[in-house]
Amino acid sequence: MVAHFDRRLRKAAVTTTVAAVVVAALSASQAPDVTADGNGRQTTADNAPTSDTSSEESATGNSPYYTDLPPLKSPLPSPTTGTPSSRGASEAGIPATVLDAYKQAESELRRTKPGCNLPWQLLAAIGKVESGQARGGRVDAGGTTIGRIIGPQLDGNGFALIKDTDNGVYDGNSRYDNAVGPMQFIPSTWAWAGRDGNGDGKEDPNNVYDAALAAGHYLCRNGWDLSDQADLDRAILSYNNSQDYLNTVLSWLEHYRRGTHEIPDGTGTLPVGRSDDTNAGASPSPGRTGASTPPEAPGTTPGPGQSPSKPPSSGKPTDPGGPSTGPSTPPKDPTPPTETPTPPPTPTDTVHHLENAGTTGLTAIAGDTFAKKISARAETKAGKAVGKVRIRFTVLGDTDATFTGGDKFAAVTTDASGVAAAPALVAGEQTGAFTVRATVIGRTVPGLDYKATVTERVADALASTGGTELTCTPGGEFADPVEVKATLKGAVADKVAVTATLIKSDADPAENDKGPYFKDADGKTVRTLTGLKTDAKGLLKLPKLYADDTEGTYVLRLTTAGGAQLDLTLKVAKAAEPTPDPSTEPSTEPQA
Repeated sequence: MVAHFDRRLRKAAVTTTVAAVVVAALSASQAPDVTADGNGRQTTADNAPTSDTSSEESATGNSPYYTDLPPLKSPLPSPTTGTPSSRGASEAGIPATVLDAYKQAESELRRTKPGCNLPWQLLAAIGKVESGQARGGRVDAGGTTIGRIIGPQLDGNGFALIKDTDNGVYDGNSRYDNAVGPMQFIPSTWAWAGRDGNGDGKEDPNNVYDAALAAGHYLCRNGWDLSDQADLDRAILSYNNSQDYLNTVLSWLEHYRRGTHEIPDGTGTLPVGRSDDTNAGASPSPGRTGASTPPEAPGTTPGPGQSPSKPPSSGKPTDPGGPSTGPSTPPKDPTPPTETPTPPPTPTDTVHHLENAGTTGLTAIAGDTFAKKISARAETKAGKAVGKVRIRFTVLGDTDATFTGGDKFAAVTTDASGVAAAPALVAGEQTGAFTVRATVIGRTVPGLDYKATVTERVADALASTGGTELTCTPGGEFADPVEVKATLKGAVADKVAVTATLIKSDADPAENDKGPYFKDADGKTVRTLTGLKTDAKGLLKLPKLYADDTEGTYVLRLTTAGGAQLDLTLKVAKAAEPTPDPSTEPSTEPQA
């Protein structure tokens, strides 16, 4: 980090004296409890808290991290391209879905661990130094990163030594662990700290909702109260045990507390400086990287925003006027400090609640597309419609229903009337009720729930495909299989559930206790079969039928959802005696 600061100062300073002033401004305005030494390097108070969390127990395994600092409040000297004070809105802003994940996590921790006092800005600060806010917000509608964010392998070569704990499931490495995802958890920590933040039933470190909630719980353990500076420092150090890491996170925390703004997903910029960057002569530190791009090798061409490596200056100001005869006076800042302007409220900031935009009767047969789309309207407290607001629709519950395309998440922007319509909802094969929840991305307001139901596939007619009589001798088995075809309004009815029952008679649908029967997997007698389904052509072939020793005529009844019914007659009788052939019978006439 020292090298990173020196590199920035060399780029921005006109003289070494001005450089010292810039460092002082950085220290005073961005990092609490941080001062600058005579060479312009950051130092911390002697009594700064430390963490006894081992690399294996930390969130990140003490891997590398981004070292870029927030924009300066009072730029000095005048901003030039690439200096910290000249960064654009995309670097200071937070991508909408990522910001929403931080705020949702804060809301959940307020409910479950109110004594922790977790601010979402802390999650944003950590997310900034860990992954550059999920690489500038490259996430899908459900918050999962587009491509994995993998840190370097922790093989003890400049980093902690942590051998594989997840068999490569999360990091793709079966020899060593790597930090994973937007909050850069190592797999061994994720195994106990992981959470499901978006309600999809999975705990995925690559999902910003899951990772943000997990980070919140991690920072709130040990009974820490994050409104207390000492507990806050301990929590941050337990995430990554480095004083430079602590100072960098605190700098971004204060920056976000002064105000930030939402930017579209995927438009954020990736930080440049990293704690394992050795280009400016610094030795590698056991920090972390939030991206899979390897550090620049010494002697190579610097990347965007970086300057070529130069020998560090002494940092001591020259004194052309000879020795001073009185106390030295630090140079004055010719530009008075200015407060960071508060950005005007966005449409998202004005949303007070969501209203149902007329969606009713969400019912569909399994496999069909719901006839009606789900619509929500964003409104202010006064009930005025709010356009240009992103609404996330999430399929919740025990269901395999999805939106068109197979996703359980969809993000849609409200139109001028404040309405956002979700993509068409497609029913799966699983029947029953489930919920679709609409929420405002980037604002914590109560979600709006829609109840939906998937009913069974139906058929209105069943017909036998066999033309022969179904007969069997006592104690034998029926030679011809039973096959039927299901239709609905004349069309093939596929995947329709069929129940087959051997009943006592047409007038008595109770299950018979004698006559023909099926066999279960253990060879036991059963006279009712459920869970049967027609194939893609609407056909169903029943298992083999057997007969006990009781002769008679019996009824096999097949039924489906939708009212289709078919009765088939089964006969159990002894085989007929063969008719004698007169030509083979002995003659009874008297011999001549």
